[in-house]
Amino acid sequence: MKRLIALVVIGLLVFSPNAQAVPKKITVNSLKLLTTVGLPSEVSGVVVSGKNLIVFGTQNSKAYARALNSTGTELWKLQLDQSPASIATAATVDSVGDIWIAGATPLAATSTGTQPPAINPDNALIPATTFIGDLKALTVWKVSSTGTLTATYTSPTSNVILPTSLALDDSGLAIAGSIAGEKVNAGFIIFMNSAGLYSKTLQIGTASTTIEAITRNSDKTFTLVGSSSETIAGKRLAGLTDGVIVKVTKSLKITSMVRSSVSKGKRIWNSTSSSLLLGGEVVVGNKSEVAVTKFSSRYVPTWTYRFAGTGPAFTTGSTQVVFISNGVIPQLAWNPKVPTALLITFNSKGAISAADSAPVGQRSLIGSLDSKDFGPMVIASSADLVSIFVRNSR
Repeated sequence: MKRLIALVVIGLLVFSPNAQAVPKKITVNSLKLLTTVGLPSEVSGVVVSGKNLIVFGTQNSKAYARALNSTGTELWKLQLDQSPASIATAATVDSVGDIWIAGATPLAATSTGTQPPAINPDNALIPATTFIGDLKALTVWKVSSTGTLTATYTSPTSNVILPTSLALDDSGLAIAGSIAGEKVNAGFIIFMNSAGLYSKTLQIGTASTTIEAITRNSDKTFTLVGSSSETIAGKRLAGLTDGVIVKVTKSLKITSMVRSSVSKGKRIWNSTSSSLLLGGEVVVGNKSEVAVTKFSSRYVPTWTYRFAGTGPAFTTGSTQVVFISNGVIPQLAWNPKVPTALLITFNSKGAISAADSAPVGQRSLIGSLDSKDFGPMVIASSADLVSIFVRNSR
């Protein structure tokens, strides 16, 4: 009898559906096309104002902005500046739907002299007809939701300037990016208050540092992320290039600096969200990966992933990252034959909970958004068009 009971128990264990079950892989769903928004050579980025898509960039050597509805119908278009050449490279939207766009304009209509070295950490378009040595004036344009240019704020600098990211609240606008000159290649942050007055510029690094993204923390400090190949704030270089996370006070003083390194390789942080979910690149020799890490308020990693992929990784909120995937991901039913844009969603504990892919043919990423009306949005570029993709469920 005891032997019979033992055999029955063993049989139940062997045939129990949960006994040593292999975790089911998550299905990767297909993103759907919302609309196309322009040519890759002319689009720097997209933001959302209400239900309208605001596209900004540089067209015919002039900074512009245009509004589209979700079907791609143009609602308005605006040339932002009357200078001989200008670029628009970063934007954000305030609580009433006004659009704040940052870029660069010339100090004067004409310029002569030797062209200083160019920088372009965000791959923003700089037209071939633009003499980059002229673009030394940081310029912010404020545009109403109906397409009226309501204000222009300019701050002259001594170097070529490239804004890459903005952080806006009721007290004003923080602008971060990179500067370049004959003796400088550095990151920067500058603050413009609600009256349109600029602070002094805080330069980050001197010779080989870029800042790619900024977010404002709950205590009114700022988190800046990018990369550096030099000592900053007493923290020395560990790899060939390190990813950097810099905390800056509201009075624009560096209070902490964290380096993310890989031996004999390059790391770059491309993006950060208000929840300190960071996305970036890891390159060692011929091996390329993307990294996504959730940090605590003290910049201590709480969870992290490395995925086979190339180029930048863009995060939104505390749950999403998008990148160009080119390899197997164990948690997913996913093995792309060609590099493909992939949106991964995590749960609150950092486990992968969903994944969505863009159609084949999207060669590079421009950014990502999370909209109340549209949900997660992936802005990607093929050889011919910049497109916006959203989840099929919406």
